[in-house]
This record gives sequence, C-alpha cells and structure tokens, in this order.
Amino acid sequence: MSDRQALEGIRVVELTVWFQGPVTGQHLADFGAEVIKVERPDGGDPGRGVQKLKSHPTGDWNQYFLVINRNKKSIVLDLKTEGGREIIYRLVEQSDVFLSNLSPARLAAWKLDYAHLRTLNPGLVYAMNTGYGPFGPVDRPSFDMTVQALTGIMARRGEPQEPPVYIGMGAGDAFGGLLAALGINIALHHRRKTGQGQMLDASLYGAQLFLDAPALQAYLATGAEHLARQRSRKDALNPLHNTYQSRDDWIVLCAEAGQDAWSRLCTVLDDEKLAADERFSTEKRRRENRAVLVSALDGIFCKHDAATWTERCRKSGIAVSRVQNYRDLEKDPQAWANDYLMETYCEQVQRDVAIRGFPIGLSKTPGVVRGLGPELGQDTERILTELLGYSWDEVGRFKDAGAIP
Repeated sequence: MSDRQALEGIRVVELTVWFQGPVTGQHLADFGAEVIKVERPDGGDPGRGVQKLKSHPTGDWNQYFLVINRNKKSIVLDLKTEGGREIIYRLVEQSDVFLSNLSPARLAAWKLDYAHLRTLNPGLVYAMNTGYGPFGPVDRPSFDMTVQALTGIMARRGEPQEPPVYIGMGAGDAFGGLLAALGINIALHHRRKTGQGQMLDASLYGAQLFLDAPALQAYLATGAEHLARQRSRKDALNPLHNTYQSRDDWIVLCAEAGQDAWSRLCTVLDDEKLAADERFSTEKRRRENRAVLVSALDGIFCKHDAATWTERCRKSGIAVSRVQNYRDLEKDPQAWANDYLMETYCEQVQRDVAIRGFPIGLSKTPGVVRGLGPELGQDTERILTELLGYSWDEVGRFKDAGAIP
C-alpha cells in the first residue's frame, strides 16, 4: 500500500448543495484530493438542516450531510459581496478543479461561469452537475424522482395497472456523482498530457438514462413495446429469470433460458412432473407457456425456505439470491470485508458509526475516511491565511465587509 493516495495534490473548489454535487466531491476526497467546500453564511449547504426535515429520518446524527461531505474542508463566503468573489477567484487560481451543481444562471451572476474562470486559470477543470445537460430546451428544477419519471425508468417498473415504481431516493444523484468524478479524472488526465483544462457536465438526466442502459439500448435497436412498459412477473419472457416467493422470503432466480439450465433447474426442484411436462420441453414452448410455468414454479418454490433453495441452486451452478433488506445487508460479512460498509468516529455523537464505504477498491492507493463532514466554515481563516496568503489585517477587513463571517 502506498503512503500517498491516488489524487493527492489535486485541489478542488466545491460549490455544491444537497447530494449529486457533494457526492462527486466525496469520491475525489476519499482518494486524496483536497476538497474545499464553499458554503453560504446563512446556514451553508441545505443538507446541514436535513435533520429538521421530518420526511428524512437521520437517526441522532446527520448522516445525510456528514457522510457525503466527509474528508472535506469548509470555507464560508458571501459570494454576493466583492470580497467573497475576490477570495474564491484567488482560490480558483490555485486549484485544479471547480465543481458545482448550482444553476448556470446563478454562477454567471457571480462571474463563476467557465468563460470567466478559465481566464484566471487556463488549466482549470470546470465540472457541472446540471439537471438536464448544458444544451436543449429544458430549463426547470430537477429532482431525482422527477427526472427518473422522464427517462422511462419508472414506466417499466411495477406490475401492470399499478403505479410506476421509483427505484430509490437519490439513485440517479448517486450514480451521477460517480460519473462526474469519472469525468473529472478523464479531464485531469487530458490536462496532464496537454496542459489544457476543459468544461464537463454530468447531468442527472444523462446519469439516469445510463442507469437503464441495457433496456434502453435494446428498445432503441428494436422498438419492442414490451421493453418500454410494465411487465408482470407472471408474464416473464424467461420464467427462469424471475422473482419467486419461497416459504419465508422472496428469491431472485437468474438462469438462462436454454436446455442445460432448464435440466439443472429441474434437478434442483426435484419435480418429475414438471420435468416431464411437454409444455416446457423446449425454450420456445417455455416461452409460449410462460404464465403456466411461472404458476407452476410459484407452487414449487413456496415449499422450502430461501436458504434451502439458495444452497441447492449453488451446488448446481444456478444463480439465485434471497431478496435482502437493509437489516440483512448490515450483517452481511461480504459488505464489510470489502469496505463497502465500514465504521468511523462521529464527533457529533462521540462514538463509532456505520457508514457507506467505497464502491471502488484500489490495492495500492485505497480510499480513506479521515473524518466526517466539517463544521460550517471551520477552515475559513486557515485557508485564507495559510493557503491564499492573506494577512490577518486583510482577514479582518473581509469580516468587516461581510465577505466572511
């Protein structure tokens, strides 16, 4: 293992709120980048107040803000003031990346658009998390759920005649943050070769289109209607690739439609009648009689618990998993062994807490959690004096002018 992290030496100015933008910065900070989070004086990132939202349970510590802003520094600037903008301009001059998910109009009003910042730092990687991408006619607020509704993802999920299913809070934001971190590293690699910075955008809309990539691409290639709408599990085109209720839990069966998988499954199920049924004797017939086959499999799988079916299928090389909930996941040794889940100290409650770890593992330069999210503005004076070179007299004048608290 290296003593240095992969992104050590990279400085990021992060002007973000809520989830997608901050989680982009989190990925960079996890692997060693110095991420300086710029926040407004009146409360900072609204995510700091998420414990006050009754619809968003957080426990006794603000896991929402503290986890996605881990490993970062916090500086408070009033960007409506001339002094606040002077400070962020100097910060940009000495940084590698500018990251924001604020609206382009607001950034332009503060002269924090790419056209202006690249005059201060031609090598700057300017990263945006917009709602719908930088081009096209759409200009409206974006939320994970509303954008998911536009992309076709929700329209495909759930049983026919039932409401569309939202696949989870923040799924698009989380994936969009990963894509933005990827884009930033691609742009940094290009800069190492050419010395040139550039602008990039990883939108919520684009991220969610990619979330459903296999089905979307299949539809674009075929126009098949069944790919674009809800389909009942009782009408699965391949009944061997479906969900079934065991005696105690739902299980997910993922087997190919061909004869080899069918023969092995019949052995696992130990049902001679099913194996001999001519309606299911070929892949074509199983597809034609899929509703009958799903019903028959429902009757068989409910006879034993999920653990029994999982063990039987494993021995036969058939992929099957019990549908776990978060309580099950929290106890899964696989998640802890790979640092997908981990513990770290939380100053807010003065104890170790369980947190999301790292979706990517590196053997020589792994991610590190050095600390959870910073207190609002805790690094303001240190950044001004030690990094930007302002004197204490100048710091005092910025305070008098309202640029910093």
